[in-house]
This record gives sequence, C-alpha cells and structure tokens, in this order.
Amino acid sequence: MSSPQQAIAAFFCLLGIPALVGCGAGAAGVGASKASTKASAVPAVAAVASPAVPGARGGVREVADPQEANSFPVPASVHHKAAKTPAKAGEALVAAGAPSDAEVRRELNQMRAVERTAQKAQAQELIPVAGGESVGGNGTITPPPGIPAVVAKVIAGGNAIADFPYVFGGGHGSFVDNAYDCSGSVSYALAAGGLLSAPETSGELAQWGAPGPGQWITIYANAGHTFMDVAGMWFDTAGRSGPYASRWLVATPPLEGYAVRHPQGL
Repeated sequence: MSSPQQAIAAFFCLLGIPALVGCGAGAAGVGASKASTKASAVPAVAAVASPAVPGARGGVREVADPQEANSFPVPASVHHKAAKTPAKAGEALVAAGAPSDAEVRRELNQMRAVERTAQKAQAQELIPVAGGESVGGNGTITPPPGIPAVVAKVIAGGNAIADFPYVFGGGHGSFVDNAYDCSGSVSYALAAGGLLSAPETSGELAQWGAPGPGQWITIYANAGHTFMDVAGMWFDTAGRSGPYASRWLVATPPLEGYAVRHPQGL
C-alpha cells in the first residue's frame, strides 16, 4: 500500500464491504487509471485472471480482457482530461413554454433540415479511419431520428468518451475518469441513459438486464470483454484505429462466446 487511504480501503475490502470503498479494478477513480496500466501491460493473449477482484455489486470478478491489445492501452505518462458525469453527458435540452402554431411550423421545417444534414453527416462518419474500424469525422455519431430519448442519451454518453484512451480498470472506481476499459465504457454510456447507477464489470454485464437481443440496445459480454450495439451502431474498445480513435465502429465484431443481454424494455 502506498498510502493510509489505500490501506484503509484494503481493510474494508477484507471485511467484505466493497460498496463503501469501491473495491475492484480502478477503485481509486482517476488515479486508478494510472495504476492499472501495469495490468494493461500484460499481453492480452495470456487471458490471465486478475487477482481476486470482486465486481462493483454482483461479486463477478473482472479478468484480463482478451481484446486488450486491440484496444491500444496507454502508458501512465499519458494524461487525458476527466469525463463529465454520465448524467451531464446524457442531458437533453427541453424548451420552456408552449410555442405558437407559427413557431411549431418553423421548428418542423428546421427539424427536417437538421435531419437531412444529420443523415449526410452520418453517412460521412460511417467511413472507417485507416488502421481499424473506427468512424471518421470527430469520432462521434449522430443519434438517428425517431429513437427513444433514453437511447439518444446512451449515444450521447458514448460520444462523450468516444476518444478517451483505454486503461484496464478505467471507469470502475468512478464514472468520472480519464480512461476507460471495455466494461467501464459500456457502463458509462448506459449510465448516461439512466440505466445504471454504478459501473459494472464485464462478467456482471453478462448477467445484467434481460436475456437476448433488444430492439434498440444489445449488450455482448463475457468474463473478459464487453461491447454493445446501440441503434445499429457498434460501441467497442477493441477494433479502434488508435489510442484516441473512436469507440464507435463500422464493422460487426465477432459475436461468438458472449452472453447476449438487453435493458428491460429496450
């Protein structure tokens, strides 16, 4: 232990009280991202289980991500800005007051123009960056029209951390971090839609929600890796084109060996 705070945290973990101290991968929030880079140095092909790390709530241990080498893990010397809270990332602006008929007609015309522009932008974004399957442009995607608000918020959450670096354990001690692993990334995006209140490990996401594919969101997870399909777009840390490339991918990842789950009602 390098500090009294960490010693106290370890003591509570031994007592089986992880909820009080955030035991598990990345338990120290932003600082844990730097510490966890030691784990990211382990070759992904080894698929060696990490030390007995309990999950945030369900007790499912996080193991080494077999896709880690394909996620461009960064060294501790890399410092990225911290993310906003998922709630901030998923906020939707609501206009105050009842508009007049003329305002409604004007807004409808503006909305149609915006939708046409968004469709063109989406087509451009879906061209992958050389070296991987990440979307081009600024790495974010435009929510397609007609989707439920909660799904749009999940997309907004994914956009908020789309270009953050990968660090094993990132985003587990806190949603607010400066790097995210696969389950930390999926947890953040789901939390932006109000679907999670605490980060989940990959193993926990393999048991989360309802079984089978969803209409709008489908999560693929096993003990070591997780990713999801959101309104037809793939959100994954593996398959990107570089350390700061987008988590939104244009190609379908291999789907064998994963539990298939979805949020209730979605």
